[in-house]
Amino acid sequence: MNDEQLLRYSRHILLPQVGVEGQERFLQSRVLVIGAGGLGSPVALYLASAGIGRITLCDPDTVDLTNLQRQIVHRIDAIGTPKVESARRTLATINPEVRVEALAERVAGARLASLVADTDVVIDASDNFATRHAVNRACVAHRKPLVSGAGVRFDGQVTVFDLRSPDSPCYACLFPEDAQSEDVRCAVMGVFAPLVGIIGAVQAAEVLKLLAGFGQNLNGRLLLLDALAMEWRSIRLTRDPQCKVCSH
Repeated sequence: MNDEQLLRYSRHILLPQVGVEGQERFLQSRVLVIGAGGLGSPVALYLASAGIGRITLCDPDTVDLTNLQRQIVHRIDAIGTPKVESARRTLATINPEVRVEALAERVAGARLASLVADTDVVIDASDNFATRHAVNRACVAHRKPLVSGAGVRFDGQVTVFDLRSPDSPCYACLFPEDAQSEDVRCAVMGVFAPLVGIIGAVQAAEVLKLLAGFGQNLNGRLLLLDALAMEWRSIRLTRDPQCKVCSH
């Protein structure tokens, strides 16, 4: 690191759990973020501020006025532009050293597999089960840690599936692909703006812990947040030996 970087990241470097070595890991890391909306916004902002070397953002949508209530990486002059381009512009004003790849597409299949294989940690900040399951399958196949979050109305959840460990559950252990799960969308049900900020910030924290290897991450634990009561619950997760995705 040069002198400017030592100053910029000094508050992380002062933490003995991070130090110069941990900050160097951040600078050399690659993170894939699926979704540049309510969850992806705080995730991207914190990761860029922390100096993650390369952030790849994937989202096929464009910014509209209703997004601005909670998707804090976007600005009013970005309405009508791809979310990933809007996010890249904002992140460049915060930390121009970070390389941000903006993919305005719904990644799937071989394309998704290639992106997952070429990253250190994957963040699921999407808003539908089809995408979440596709991302999970790719992470299982390539043994990449997956940081998963969700939030709607006043209810949020966040967990880590560290698929480098043979004992780790995967997303399909929690929500089987053949289960009757209905997507609950913000456009229909609404969402409390700070909720996705809280969940996204936790996701960013888990990513940094995974990259630098300190603390106890959420692998094997699901945190549930009731923002109306501002109460957290922690649920233990175990690997499903009959899971159709990770059991083999």
